[in-house]
Amino acid sequence: MTVFDQLQTLLDRPDIPVKRIITGFSVGIFAFEAYLSYRQYKVLSKDKLAPVLENEIDDETFQKSREYSKAKAKYSLFADIFGLAEKLIFIKYDCLPRLWNFSVSLCNLALPTQWKIVSTVAQSLCFLSAFSNISTLIELPLSYYQHFILEEKFGFNKLTVKLWINDTIKSMVLGHALGGPIIYGLLKIFERFQTDFIWYICLFVLGIQILAMTLIPVFIMPLFNKFTPLEDGELKNSIENLAKKVGFPLDKVLVVDGSKRSSHSNAYFTGLPFTSKRIVLYDTLINESSIDEITAVLAHEIGHWQKNHILRMLIYSQVHIFFIFSLFTGVYRNLSFYNAFGFFIGSPDAAIASPITKVFTPEFPTIIGLLLFGDLLKPMDCILQFLMSLVSRLHEYQADAYAKGLGMSKDLCTALINLQIKNLSTMNVDPLYSSYHYSHPTLAERLTALSYVSEKKAK
Repeated sequence: MTVFDQLQTLLDRPDIPVKRIITGFSVGIFAFEAYLSYRQYKVLSKDKLAPVLENEIDDETFQKSREYSKAKAKYSLFADIFGLAEKLIFIKYDCLPRLWNFSVSLCNLALPTQWKIVSTVAQSLCFLSAFSNISTLIELPLSYYQHFILEEKFGFNKLTVKLWINDTIKSMVLGHALGGPIIYGLLKIFERFQTDFIWYICLFVLGIQILAMTLIPVFIMPLFNKFTPLEDGELKNSIENLAKKVGFPLDKVLVVDGSKRSSHSNAYFTGLPFTSKRIVLYDTLINESSIDEITAVLAHEIGHWQKNHILRMLIYSQVHIFFIFSLFTGVYRNLSFYNAFGFFIGSPDAAIASPITKVFTPEFPTIIGLLLFGDLLKPMDCILQFLMSLVSRLHEYQADAYAKGLGMSKDLCTALINLQIKNLSTMNVDPLYSSYHYSHPTLAERLTALSYVSEKKAK
């Protein structure tokens, strides 16, 4: 018997307390992440920097960075508590079937009689729309606090309330306009290929990922930020010379007005593997860094291209999706699994309960199965997060080494130090916390790997 058959057999038993299991997983993951945050908070109380940073970070910046990191840690813990409370309330009070009934009734009330929603796929889209909107509204206070209190306190927030509201509305509209057809496609695949959907799902998701990588930088991101070509001059010449030297297929160099939302800095490139690329520089990075430093940062980014990291992550993603949906075959048509959360397939006679908190559908509500299955996989996701962070950090080391091989080690180190200072990034990090939460090595780790010795120390 395979692991999928065992999962199917286990969940077929009505005496298995699926609700309690998911509740326990949610609380357990919260407790683990809270423990990591506690470890990190203790490290933030240390007054001593790593030796490689001692001569680079002045005490005033260090103290301000500590306060910023502590404030973010407190906010993160509160957000986690908020999220856990939301999750437990949804489970305790059968909010999923209540929301399903409400959203479907609302849609039917708003539509003409001849358009009455009857199919499970259409009902699922109504439910997901309501679920998404409510989640966004519930999280608005957290978003407001993060931008206008936490980030504002440390001088990073450049958002206005008007722009924040516009961004929220745009995100909700785009979520429905783009997410709706994607979810519809997924659900139709489940409906059409009930026993052999895995390969079709993988191909569909791969197609969506490729479209996203192609279209989002060109059509979606400009809805939120202004992208302008980098002006002719030394910086553009330096970037183009670097791209020509290493054979990087550069198409355009753009500047994004990141400063209208935040004073944080960044740089990245977009484009599919084996196609031309666009390099994007934050205006804050241009204003705060030298030409050599920016070129070194881009050498690091080009290192990701040279090492095929994007293609590798795309392959990892496909393997992960295949594995997840293989497990999902043991759940998505399991009566006991759905019944435990108030969803009954077939006649209402199948349940002995108040119809107010129960849903009776002729077909399996696959979207509900996906949501609940995600909760059931939380422990596995926790382990995968360690692994994916490890892979991502390895990629960052390789990209740094590539820039070093181009003779840009010193400029890259200087750029990393300046970015650390400007962004008030965390200086001291607990190893276990870092290995779980950080997709990049810490500054001290990167400088050590690059064999950096400051000129101050050398003298």
